Amino acid sequence: MNQKLEYIGDQLKQLTSHPSPSGFTKQAEAYVVETLQGMGYHPSQNRKGNVECTLGGEGNPLVLAAHLDTLGAMVRSIKANGRLRPTTIGGHQWTTADGENCMVFTRDGRMYTGVVLNNEPSAHVADKRSDRNEADMEILLDENVSTKEDVLKLGIENGDYIAMDPRTVITPSGYIKSRFLDDKLSAAILLGIAKWVKDENITLKRKVTLVFTVLEEVGYGGSNVPSDTVDMISVDMGCVGGDLLCTEREVSICAKDSGGPYNYDLTSELVSLAKKHEIRYAVDVYPHYGSDVETTLRAGYDIRHALIGPGVYASHNYERSHMDGVWAAYTLLEKYLSA
Repeated sequence: MNQKLEYIGDQLKQLTSHPSPSGFTKQAEAYVVETLQGMGYHPSQNRKGNVECTLGGEGNPLVLAAHLDTLGAMVRSIKANGRLRPTTIGGHQWTTADGENCMVFTRDGRMYTGVVLNNEPSAHVADKRSDRNEADMEILLDENVSTKEDVLKLGIENGDYIAMDPRTVITPSGYIKSRFLDDKLSAAILLGIAKWVKDENITLKRKVTLVFTVLEEVGYGGSNVPSDTVDMISVDMGCVGGDLLCTEREVSICAKDSGGPYNYDLTSELVSLAKKHEIRYAVDVYPHYGSDVETTLRAGYDIRHALIGPGVYASHNYERSHMDGVWAAYTLLEKYLSA
């Protein structure tokens, strides 16, 4: 594995180690700010928490965006038996979280571990299998609690955040397994781009700004970008599955998702670069997907927009990608900035 990929892999592990369900992203924000400052950049943040960092260059401003926020949950209520009833944040799928370890964060800074289970998980006891709908799920704290009052004494209240254990693994064969590759894998790639520009003293041919958004999973992460933006590429997970061409080992270039088609010319430029430089790629249509850059368009920005990302299988689940796909996405961005 080359040094650039090693750096991206290390950054992924760091990013996933900072829980960041939408609305609870300060740890991840601080990490990205600190990392960019350590490279010699001067990142800034808006009131929502988005991290912006201009890498250099002048004219024809381009934004590359990835999101730091993830799926997660929140305490809806505390049950009489001391278990927590959750409510989802983003498009979280409870069927994929049954049996997952988790963390509960109180507003006064405490953290408790627990496990997500359906309300009758024991095969030797249950008369019927749970449907695993949200109402069937509960959080069992790793504390000696059996009443609502016991839980309240811990400082846990309704509205406290619940984050799932990411379980990030990179195998010797290059496979990446983790929750929240959507979109911390792409955020790690953008940090790799920032390092490349700084380490190799790259002279950018246009103004390039990285934007790390923090509210994508709830639909409005990209609603604020620099006012002079003319082109924006959302770097998010590439979809794998169904009748799509992409695998975990390519960069996916999205032609259309549930929000409609992406800009024809900008998308075509990316496809042409992938062909020219023999980068492994696929062009696909994502049937159930929306990205930050579509939010930017809806906010009224007059921009060209595109979407690319490393192929990720089992989205909104315990996801899987591969370093080949990461390298393809990273290389496509390098070539685009150098073109």
